[in-house]
Amino acid sequence: MPSKPKEKPQENAVAGKDDANIDLTLRPTAWDEYVGQEKIKDNLRVILEAAKKRKEAADHLLFSGPAGLGKTTLAYLVAHELGGMIKTTSGPALEKVGDLAAVLTNLGPGEILFIDEAHRINPMIEEVLYPAMEARKLHLVVGKGPSARTLTLDLQPFTLIAATTRENLLSNPLRSRFGATFRLGYYSIDDIKKILERSARILGVTASSDAVEVLARASRGTPRVANRLLRRARDFAEVHGKAGSPGAAPVIDAESARHTLEMLEIDDLGLEPQDRRLLITIIEKFKGGPVGVNTLAAALSEERGVIEDIYEPYLMTLGFLQRSPSGRIVLPAAYRHLKIKGYEELL
Repeated sequence: MPSKPKEKPQENAVAGKDDANIDLTLRPTAWDEYVGQEKIKDNLRVILEAAKKRKEAADHLLFSGPAGLGKTTLAYLVAHELGGMIKTTSGPALEKVGDLAAVLTNLGPGEILFIDEAHRINPMIEEVLYPAMEARKLHLVVGKGPSARTLTLDLQPFTLIAATTRENLLSNPLRSRFGATFRLGYYSIDDIKKILERSARILGVTASSDAVEVLARASRGTPRVANRLLRRARDFAEVHGKAGSPGAAPVIDAESARHTLEMLEIDDLGLEPQDRRLLITIIEKFKGGPVGVNTLAAALSEERGVIEDIYEPYLMTLGFLQRSPSGRIVLPAAYRHLKIKGYEELL
């Protein structure tokens, strides 16, 4: 078991890096660093330990849930646990059968193939993926017309890990071929606070318990959002924070955390301007709903997928929005949060 890195090298590791690289630095690299999703981690440990004892490739795994909850991180942790290499791609990147064939034939024994945005895999690609997942066979059609023939290639034992934010868009044949499916849920406030405390140590900043509380409650139960807010609070503390000793780490207190949220126009529950605009549009233009998602997308000049993937899941978790057969409906809790008076008359 590798020893846990000391904090000082971690602080130096983020110096001079852009946000994308810092995201990678903040990503957990061991099970004990991954906070939350305890049931999923317990189940994964059993699956992986059994596969190692049998000296076989682990079952194919499907991770679903809103963006930013740690699906990619889990895939890398699985690869680390199995001691194999991981190769990554995405559904939209697999445009042709040849793209998938090139990836699969280059996998070594026990390696992991991670496909992000699996719900966007081309149906023609899926047809090739089925026998690869079930029998480790790759069936390719060579040539066209009467001279066409089928070529079958044997694949090395591998594990496919797929991630999706829209499990309902996966075809039933593809979904059924995964040995285990895990849906990641939003994190509790306590788990987000632990994540923020760890990230603050890695970034080399000092955050008070009150500041961590403020940022955690505005993080939408999502580690990616929590780390983004922490970085912006660090920026604010460095520019507007109280002067400390030269070379000292920036200090994030509750006041600077609140100012950070005000600058970003994020309220204490994590609602951003786009979330409030969606709710207010339904209230003002459609009398609180119901309104169809296509009509709502046109009114907001947004893509339907953005509304369904980004905005709605968290608003429904808060009890602010409801999906019904006739459309979207704003619930009383949203009126109260937005401090809209006389909302009882609209219900």
